[in-house]
Amino acid sequence: MRILESKFVKGFIKMADDGYQLGWHERNGGNLSYRLKPDEVQSIQPRLNCPGEWLEIGAEVPGLAGEYFLVTGSGKYFRNIIVDPEACIAIIEIDEKGVNYRIRWGLVEGGTPTSELPTHLMNHEVKKRVTNGEHRVIYHAHTTNIIALTFVLPLNDEVFTRELWEMATECPVVFPGGVGVIGWMVPGGRAIAIKTAQLMEKYDVAIWAHHGMFCSGADFDLTFGLMHTVEKSAEILVKMLSMSPHKLQTIQPQNFRDLAKDFKVSLPEQFLYEKE
Repeated sequence: MRILESKFVKGFIKMADDGYQLGWHERNGGNLSYRLKPDEVQSIQPRLNCPGEWLEIGAEVPGLAGEYFLVTGSGKYFRNIIVDPEACIAIIEIDEKGVNYRIRWGLVEGGTPTSELPTHLMNHEVKKRVTNGEHRVIYHAHTTNIIALTFVLPLNDEVFTRELWEMATECPVVFPGGVGVIGWMVPGGRAIAIKTAQLMEKYDVAIWAHHGMFCSGADFDLTFGLMHTVEKSAEILVKMLSMSPHKLQTIQPQNFRDLAKDFKVSLPEQFLYEKE
């Protein structure tokens, strides 16, 4: 099977283009990665390039030893992925110690995987462990309204989660675990990768102040849907705040508890605090 005809590659390209169409990927902003299933690796094995040079990841991820990932390229534009995927994305292989990678397909015009590869792989390692291998997608986008809120809301998990939950009834059902928030840090390095991975132990959504959002999920639809829901909630909150800094009515803590009971989700009590 030609690699570009693989279902997982088509899904990856569609998700990237969906994000671009929503305005989340200006210039070369954002990145996406997918951990391949064993049968997917087997199906494309004859089409992979001869093993090349091992390069340092910039982080140690022993839990991903021997895994293959489909990733966006550093400096590549999301708007071009659907036009020329072989120039914009790559399949990489992780070595047996989880410290190096090598490109096995893609980036035909040169280049390297996303500069935030350490963050992606550290997140993948955490989510593989805490979801028993279920999660396979990590998505980072520059979601406009979430970024705007990081300038006006306190940068803590409880406030962000509660305000987002209150904006639409589906929100606590779609992301019942809440969201984590990180204060501004230099992107692409080991420090922010460690901090994000720590949040991913608990959450499927990590917000980078003044930068964007990371989401984790089992497949492309669930991960994209998660980010879309969080950003839609942020958009409603931005519009509400533009009309009035105060709510005349909203969803109350007991309403959330009733919702959780009917929809059979668990909502942590830390987010259901009584407001002053």
